Amino acid sequence: MIILYYKGKITGGVYDDRFLVKQTPSSKKLLPDAPLETPYEGAKEMLLVEDADDRELMSELLNAMYGELPAPKKDGGDKDGEIK
Repeated sequence: MIILYYKGKITGGVYDDRFLVKQTPSSKKLLPDAPLETPYEGAKEMLLVEDADDRELMSELLNAMYGELPAPKKDGGDKDGEIK
C-alpha cells in the first residue's frame, strides 16, 4: 500500500496495483465513469483511476480535490497541547 499526499493532504493511494482516489465532488465530476472500489476491508469506497498516465487530468484532479479534503490531523500532542 502506498498513500498519496498532495500538499500535505491524503488524496488516495495505490492498493493492490490499483490507483484509488478519495470521493469528493470534484473527483466524481472529473472521473464520472470511474468504478467504486474498496482499498481494503472496512475502508470507504474510493474511485478507481484508470488513466493515471494522463498528466493533465491528474493535475486538474489533485488541484480540484485539494480544497475539498480535510486539513491534515496534527499528531504528537496531548489534551494540554504538549508535544510528546
